[in-house]
Amino acid sequence: MDGGVSHVDSFDPKPALDKHHGKPASGLTNPTANKNRKWIRSPWTFHRRGECGMPISDLFPHISTVADELAVIRSMKADLPLHSTGVLLLHTGSNNAGRPSMGAWGHYGLGSDNRNLPGFVVLSHGVVPCGGLENYSNGFLPARHQATMFAVDGPPVRNLLPADKNAQVQLSKLALLKGRDRAFSQSLGGDDAIDSAIRNYELAFRMQSMIPELLDLSEETRATQSAYAVDSKVKSQSLFGIQCLRARRLVESGVRFVEITCAPGNANGTWDQHSNLKKGHEKNSLDTDQSITALIKDLKSRGMLDETLVVWAGEFGRTPHATGNDGRDHHPEGFTIWMAGGGVKGGTVFGETDEFGMHAVENVTTLHDMHATMLHLVGLDHEKLVFRFGGRDMSLTDVHGRVVHEVLA
Repeated sequence: MDGGVSHVDSFDPKPALDKHHGKPASGLTNPTANKNRKWIRSPWTFHRRGECGMPISDLFPHISTVADELAVIRSMKADLPLHSTGVLLLHTGSNNAGRPSMGAWGHYGLGSDNRNLPGFVVLSHGVVPCGGLENYSNGFLPARHQATMFAVDGPPVRNLLPADKNAQVQLSKLALLKGRDRAFSQSLGGDDAIDSAIRNYELAFRMQSMIPELLDLSEETRATQSAYAVDSKVKSQSLFGIQCLRARRLVESGVRFVEITCAPGNANGTWDQHSNLKKGHEKNSLDTDQSITALIKDLKSRGMLDETLVVWAGEFGRTPHATGNDGRDHHPEGFTIWMAGGGVKGGTVFGETDEFGMHAVENVTTLHDMHATMLHLVGLDHEKLVFRFGGRDMSLTDVHGRVVHEVLA
């Protein structure tokens, strides 16, 4: 959810904002603060949802129906109010480029369940997020652990199906290319980039037999497609629904790590509403709310949710105050993410921000903690999943992070 979903308008209700709406916001220390800022109440109403009674606003009417599956962490804290560094931190555990993404670490630790498919897939809407492709990079891990990008609008993988459909001819060409590449690699004393390119050629050849059928949704029932909003007349909603349904099919077929990116919209991943918050957030919710909920319900109905971890997260939240332009600004000091399935304790709310939603004050949780918890839930120890680089053992969480056991089942 790149761009910054407003926590005080979604999963973290703040009655104090109703009480002090329009009054000057005093005592602000964040970089966006100025004397003209005022507290702004949420334009949405919160209701208690599910048997657990979890407060969720009307912004997410569909996700509200699966409240009992969610473990909501309200006390998230990031480092900087900048999209580029924030998105990098979310993906790689570092504000700086050059580190492996969490998907690359997952692939490094778990491998792949299907040799004919990549182990780390990004279902992309065609817009590179802030921070660039470094968000999906292998960093200093072997190049084979980088993400494979599948487009949602148009051919999922370009040039996957060659004009020459003769498999034997393709194998002969592949053998020739592999031989020359191996000779080149050996002349350099071995080269990871070349060796990974060879593996990519081999994987692409094997993918030809699976990808077209796997990503073709025509064999899904009309009811399933409708549940995911694949048949929506709103293109951005339909495209996001396609991503979610393809994600289920990929996981079902053995892909270990799948990332779904928001459909194209406003700047920085659609949720970056410095103005027109209500209009923008409602448009973004329309695009994503139904399909995400359908994914959770579909995984559960197929008996897959307990072994599939779903993480809903962005790089930061949004300020509880504004300058009167009907928008909210970047806010890393306190925000919300949630997890579902994969061994989390559904119907749980963990951590708190202060009465206005300004600062995480109880059970403060960092993105390093989130990464440690994600790795734990898929059977990996964040302190032991290491790779020797630059003279020391490197990890996704570096010297930080703790598993948030309070949200585990």
